[in-house]
Amino acid sequence: MDDKVRLSVLGFSFNQTQTGTYGLVLAEEDGQRRLMVIVGTPEAQSIAFKLQNSAPPRPLTHDLFQMLLSSFKITLLEVDIYKYENGVFFSQLLLKQGEETITIESRTSDAVGIALRTKSPIFTTEAIMKELAVILDDNAASDDFGDDERDNIALDYSLLNEEELESLLEDAVNGEDYELASILRDELEKKKGDE
Repeated sequence: MDDKVRLSVLGFSFNQTQTGTYGLVLAEEDGQRRLMVIVGTPEAQSIAFKLQNSAPPRPLTHDLFQMLLSSFKITLLEVDIYKYENGVFFSQLLLKQGEETITIESRTSDAVGIALRTKSPIFTTEAIMKELAVILDDNAASDDFGDDERDNIALDYSLLNEEELESLLEDAVNGEDYELASILRDELEKKKGDE
């Protein structure tokens, strides 16, 4: 892929463009551009668990895929988001087992979920960034992305079921992150009240 741009995962935006989808924000490393990828609820949930460094009660699909890669000594060298067409990002996984290297197609949301678990780099093209990325400047308004960018990107905990919320709550309390624990407790109470 020509002119690779390395990306990192920031989190999810508050803006929902379609019901049941979430905006995954990818940040240019050593740069100010941000790329938004729309992902479905299960993929967002899986990515959210990893971003919170929490383990779900049972392995999710991306966890299973990571365990298979590890068991068969396959390395995910990188994820390449190589094309955008008709509102869809196209991605590939570059995998290596022994001396053999192969590339397989993947949905971008799955590729990111797996890359987070394998600590593999995520790349896109300069052309995609020029066409679709949002460029941030030093004079960004306080409600835009800025120095406290991660605070402005939030995970939507309503994606999670009670068992998953309880697992995250336990992790937050054990890690003495009482602010997160309070948010999770409130979401858990809301879910129980909806029943």
